[in-house]
Amino acid sequence: MRALVLDGYTDEPACLGVPPYISPYARLAFGALAKAGAEGHYRTVDQWRDGEDDFSGFDLLAVIRRVAVPGKYLRGMPASDKELIKICGSFKGLKVASLGVDERRLSDALKGCFDHIVSEDLDAALFELVSNGALEDRRRGQEEWNSWLEAGAVISSIHPDAGGPLIAEVQMYRGCVRYISGGCKFCVEPLSGEVVFREPKDILREVAALSDAGVRNIRLGAQSCVFCYKSEDVGMSETPRPNVAAIESLLKGVKETMRPRVFHLDNANPAVIASHPEESRKILKAIVENCTSGNVLAFGLESADPKVAEANNLNASADQTIEAVRIVNELGRVVGPSGLPHVLPGINFVCGLEGESKQTYALNLQFLQKVVDEGLLLRRINIRQVVPYRADSPGVRHRKEFEKFKRDVREQIDQPMLERLLPSGSILRNVRTELREGGRTFGRQVGTYPLLVGLPYAFEIGMDIDVAIIGCGPRSVTGIANPTNANTASMAMLEAIPGIGRRRAMAIMRKRPFDDPEDLWQIFDEETALASARSYLVCGDVERS
Repeated sequence: MRALVLDGYTDEPACLGVPPYISPYARLAFGALAKAGAEGHYRTVDQWRDGEDDFSGFDLLAVIRRVAVPGKYLRGMPASDKELIKICGSFKGLKVASLGVDERRLSDALKGCFDHIVSEDLDAALFELVSNGALEDRRRGQEEWNSWLEAGAVISSIHPDAGGPLIAEVQMYRGCVRYISGGCKFCVEPLSGEVVFREPKDILREVAALSDAGVRNIRLGAQSCVFCYKSEDVGMSETPRPNVAAIESLLKGVKETMRPRVFHLDNANPAVIASHPEESRKILKAIVENCTSGNVLAFGLESADPKVAEANNLNASADQTIEAVRIVNELGRVVGPSGLPHVLPGINFVCGLEGESKQTYALNLQFLQKVVDEGLLLRRINIRQVVPYRADSPGVRHRKEFEKFKRDVREQIDQPMLERLLPSGSILRNVRTELREGGRTFGRQVGTYPLLVGLPYAFEIGMDIDVAIIGCGPRSVTGIANPTNANTASMAMLEAIPGIGRRRAMAIMRKRPFDDPEDLWQIFDEETALASARSYLVCGDVERS
């Protein structure tokens, strides 16, 4: 059987698979097909969009599109219903999908496209289909989980971002440690039931297979709280005591196995960190020592309103969350080689939950203002509206207050926070240019929740450059290539350098090439302009003086 895995991308609370990420779901599906004896192939929806739409000759189409928390994307976009309907309409073989939501919430048109929509694990269903000729909608076993991930690592080498910014999302465990109480009412993770941990040796075997496939960037994600990994208190406590030794060993093992360019983490429960500060500090020390800088621990506060927290059985209180922010800042705020702090917290808000009132938004803003007033750093504030996949929610009813809250956060919190995090003159290393729009170029560092960086001029796409920050917006920064070569830079590049302006940029263009930097510095007759030029400009291979 010839089978095609079509990656329509994943964006869930605990898992990311939108480029430059590749999700474990795609690798599991491919690995299961390979283990069952099928001839497997892999393609992304972006490749289909680019015209690679000849699916003839395939007997089976396996589609992955799991989007529970849709966001804004710079490049890759999850497959839309319309696109999936079009793809399926031209495919003549068997069509199976994992769409990550209750089938009742799908349109009849989309449901009608597929022969099977799997509610459990797509990989297990594909294995049964190929092996036994009949699809069984079941969960994968522990041995299958590890075996299929290892076998599926190979598709990382044919992903469009292979050899560049590709990040492999590696799963530590499935489920939520708060499964006994049902966890947060809006979240799908507790539906997985009892938590199942992967053993460190199995994770490291997968990491080795990914490394063999050319992967150099990795994120331990697809889990609800990294601090809960292998905790012996899971099932007995909502805030289990962290297993420091297991986490330290795993982080060190990943670093030694892959020597990754980027090694980041994802979710952490602030209530666990606040409840176990000594253990959490030891884990944070291990994160700083083994992971790469620019790391973000996403905190699911969701709401600072205690009434909303109680009505939705939320993870953590506002007091627990701010204490966790303090603890992470203690060890993580020192700037690392990437130009960003080693590790900082991010804060997630979900709006439209049960019990929400106009006062909720004021309490959320008060919480963030307290963070700012204490001089603490946050790397990311994520505001999203609830998507009722697990249970019906009232949705955002106080639209005026909701919009004002978003506006106030961007203006009063985000921008001052970014200015504190990256003052003018800061250098961000290895920013990859990804998109050109008009006369501007946009790029990001490879990593978890990367910061959008704008260059105020056209620049070649697909380049890794160092960027000097010259300004901050609410959710992005503006920078210039650092250093800028005075002998080759465009007029727009020279003009963008602080203090140079059009007149001096034209003088540089007229008088270049410069063999001696002193000839270049003669153009600058003001001390501030000269200092700026010395900071940002070079002549050919001559070092800045």
